[in-house]
Amino acid sequence: MPPGAVDGLNDWKQTGYRGPCPPIGRHRYFHKLYALDTVLPGRAMTKAELESAMDGHILAQTELMGTYQKGDP
Repeated sequence: MPPGAVDGLNDWKQTGYRGPCPPIGRHRYFHKLYALDTVLPGRAMTKAELESAMDGHILAQTELMGTYQKGDP
């Protein structure tokens, strides 16, 4: 990661990415990218804390939707 970058907290309240692990079938995953006019605090945050910190600072945003399908057993 670049200097100053910080991992956020995932659903397990830990830092780092764990990848998709859906039940059988195809599922959609959304990845969001934001351009901000400020540098956020350098600490791990929950999604709610991150959204609150970004409030009023979003210059642009985009979203990528991808799908993942786990095979049948």
